[in-house]
Amino acid sequence: MTPNSITGSSTAPAVVVSVSPVVLPAPGRPVDLQVRVTAPATGHDLPLLLMSHGQGPSNNLSSLHGYLPLVQHFAARGFVVVQPTHLSSATLKGHPGLRDHPEAPLFWRERALDMTRILDALAKLEAAVPQIAGRIDHGKVAVVGHSMGGHTASLLLGARFNHPSTGETVDVRDLRIITGALLAAPGRGGEALSATAARHYPFLLTTDFSTMTAPALVVAGDNDPSPHLTVLGSPWHTDPYRLAPAPKTLLTVYGAEHMLGGISGFDAAETSDENPARVEAVARLTGGYLRTQLIPGDPAWREAQDALLSSAEPAGQVVTK
Repeated sequence: MTPNSITGSSTAPAVVVSVSPVVLPAPGRPVDLQVRVTAPATGHDLPLLLMSHGQGPSNNLSSLHGYLPLVQHFAARGFVVVQPTHLSSATLKGHPGLRDHPEAPLFWRERALDMTRILDALAKLEAAVPQIAGRIDHGKVAVVGHSMGGHTASLLLGARFNHPSTGETVDVRDLRIITGALLAAPGRGGEALSATAARHYPFLLTTDFSTMTAPALVVAGDNDPSPHLTVLGSPWHTDPYRLAPAPKTLLTVYGAEHMLGGISGFDAAETSDENPARVEAVARLTGGYLRTQLIPGDPAWREAQDALLSSAEPAGQVVTK
């Protein structure tokens, strides 16, 4: 079986290469856009996966340096993964060009625009990283985001909100992105937000999932109450599934907290529910879903669900609408 084919857990993953930092042109952006590219060492017509990091207390995981438990898995099973360092990254804290930016501290629109910049610069990216030159299928693009990155992914897939200052509708949907996965993403706004979130993150107040029409997988832990963001507890993270139109799929991960077992980094201190088996299940199911969405007929999603159902202690439950 070729390296750009999803395989079952019994098959050894492909060798992976990773290159960073790669600087892409970003006119008007306060800081150069730096990305990491991770890909299987061989194979062609590879789907492209854009990975949006979340926030968190670590100094480096919220950047191109994070999420290796997921990135390594995805790349080893046939994806070219591109990870930007968003302007909200702790690695850029204190940069003078960001202090007075109107979107600080989370840079809600700039995060989504980073992904559009990457797609606009794919030819330059391939020229800068010869290991992937001519190997990407530009018509097969997915986005994955965790936490605040999940919000970024939702916008790229069609969700909207009202600008907190002007009231204008913010629409940054990129039609080149076919599908995506939202991991522990924020839910609806309004009365669902905590007072702290409403005060500090007013862009979350008007989130509208009704326009998020692209097929997507929503991954939520059933022990992720996020009291700093919501008064609704863990079910809030399922809103992108419940409030967006079909087709959507929800993976509820049993016992999982916000880091879903440790997806942001190997042995990350910020992980409160360290569980390598849980991380592997999230990676397998997320990658399998995206693979089959991008390549109809690929068995990856069916195989991932079969593995979930056949486990003596299933990591979670999948429902679809």
